[in-house]
Amino acid sequence: MTLNVRIVRILTGAACLALITAACTTTVAGAPSPASTSSAVNTDVFAGLNACDVLNQLAAGQGFNPGENKSRRNECGATKPGSAAWGLALDPVQGLSEFAEANAEVVDAVVNGRKALQAAVPTGGCAIAIEVTEHARAMVQVALISGPDDPQACVDAQALAEKLEPLLPR
Repeated sequence: MTLNVRIVRILTGAACLALITAACTTTVAGAPSPASTSSAVNTDVFAGLNACDVLNQLAAGQGFNPGENKSRRNECGATKPGSAAWGLALDPVQGLSEFAEANAEVVDAVVNGRKALQAAVPTGGCAIAIEVTEHARAMVQVALISGPDDPQACVDAQALAEKLEPLLPR
């Protein structure tokens, strides 16, 4: 196995782990209460959007392998051999506040007019979460083979987020 293949596998694994970790929280504030009996239905704002289909569309023609979802969540990761790993998570239940709580040194950002937050990924790379609703977000993540602290990762993540934003529900 060549060094580049090992590095890409390590980056892909780290990116997927970071994506899953950043997308999950373990506690929910507040007191437990029974489910609402109202006729209003809590719908998934991302219904009909598959993270891998969207990521494959965004990465088309750029040398990325087809995206893979390795969990039950609407998340996807794709690698460009010898270059980068991209991730996309469409989370219908966690908004920007949960992203801010789960990440250190979060920076306010704007993506095509939408509120967003940016954070470094502990294993390397950059993540940008875009607000879809108060309790829903789309998150892109970019890790570069050039190194975990390469500032280009955030530049690339911003560009990926700007391509993604028009595809998101309003």
